[in-house]
Amino acid sequence: MCLDRIRNKSLLDRVCSPKEAARLIEDGMNVATSGFTPSGYPKAVPMALAELVKETGENIKINLYTGASVGEELDGIWAKNNLLNKRLPYQTNGSLRDSINNGDCQYLDMHLSHVPHYTKLGFLGKINVAIIEAVAITEEGHIIPSTSVGTSPTYVEMADKVIVEINTSQSIELEGMADIYMPKKPPFTKPIPIIMPNDRIGTHFIPCEIDKIAAIVVTDIKDNVRPLAPIDAISEKISQNLIEFLEKEVESGRLTNELLPLQSGVGSVANAVLGGLNNSSFKNLVCYTEVIQDSMLDLLDSGKVLFASGTSITPSSEGLERFNENINYYKEKIILRPQEISNHPEVIRRLGIIALNTAIEVDIYGNVNSTHIMGSKMMNGIGGSGDFTRNAYLSIFTTPSVAKNGDISSIVPMVSHHDHTEHDVMVIITEQGVADLRGLSPKERGKSIIENCSHPDFRPLLRDYYNHALKNKSQHTPHSLDEALSWHTRFIRTNTMHMD
Repeated sequence: MCLDRIRNKSLLDRVCSPKEAARLIEDGMNVATSGFTPSGYPKAVPMALAELVKETGENIKINLYTGASVGEELDGIWAKNNLLNKRLPYQTNGSLRDSINNGDCQYLDMHLSHVPHYTKLGFLGKINVAIIEAVAITEEGHIIPSTSVGTSPTYVEMADKVIVEINTSQSIELEGMADIYMPKKPPFTKPIPIIMPNDRIGTHFIPCEIDKIAAIVVTDIKDNVRPLAPIDAISEKISQNLIEFLEKEVESGRLTNELLPLQSGVGSVANAVLGGLNNSSFKNLVCYTEVIQDSMLDLLDSGKVLFASGTSITPSSEGLERFNENINYYKEKIILRPQEISNHPEVIRRLGIIALNTAIEVDIYGNVNSTHIMGSKMMNGIGGSGDFTRNAYLSIFTTPSVAKNGDISSIVPMVSHHDHTEHDVMVIITEQGVADLRGLSPKERGKSIIENCSHPDFRPLLRDYYNHALKNKSQHTPHSLDEALSWHTRFIRTNTMHMD
């Protein structure tokens, strides 16, 4: 029964099967879980609930709150079994994405720093049950989180009942990696005392009242981590362009060769772009980010990065194996914090973060869409990119200049959905080049993005649009509204943005 992991012996009588724990979840409940892109999320109880519903034929609809995306064993299987009424704040599951875009599941796409804050203030309703993956429960009943922290501390604090999944596939050596600090609600909020990214300011456990723990389930199901695509020529060129841009910032005196703390978004492109820093002259780097992926481990291993603060460990399966084999080494170089700290706007601004995030599309004036395909189809969500972009020392967005084998231009006259406005976006980088938008008027931004970032196949069309828009009466942000979204409608009609 892994008695060494349940150290408060009075809790042993609450150990039960996944199915028994799943019976605590009822129709209409708000269920909050651990998990962050997808790491450290509960698996046994969610799968047991899906099986229970199949057996009984019950009609159960649940509102699911997490830290960010989770694995197939949670929101994927719940979506397939039609258990989800509402989901927040971020997701990457194909079945759930279909459910959202088909209208079967409501979806609330949120800035990740807002989730714990809104939960504490009651904006999202009562948390009926929290399901938290852990590596152990302390003598006092507190919870030692596994590979992610996310919003778990707040969900535990606010939940009526807590189900703990003790996952024995997660190393007990994770104990001590977490740093749990929880700000109080206004008007009692105090400044967060982080001066350097490696500052420890809290506890290594999630505080939990013993009476809240309604069930404990022991499992050994591993995280269903995502594979990361190999670094291709386009990602490599984007990374080279990023390095050249940062080198110019050093030459100008705006940065030193140690840069400033780095944040990187999630996914294969972000992983590849960050990984390119291993081939740069920068040294003694630190990271203050959300997710620790393979490239971050590479940078730590090479000594290029000295320390990384995040809220989850989310490598590929190969990266996870490397992490577990060398966990005591990484334990000295990685801190996992609650996402209300890792993504806190004031801390991001004060530390001077260089934010590196990815875009689906960018328009010629610097507005960024990072969530929607063709304006209305949800991809994943905004995640933490808004938290960092709005408050960064440097806000940088990267994207390949084309998608869908060249049928879609990632640089368009007007984005089909706005996530990050021109007011917050400083730099756009594609494999074609760099557009530094700082200090530029809209018309200057238009020229810079078209000439530096667009693909040659689409550049003449963008120039034509821009020059045509200049003929309209408004000269501040020139647009031809009857043509601004014509590229998207053309793609919907013909499967290409190219003109006939």
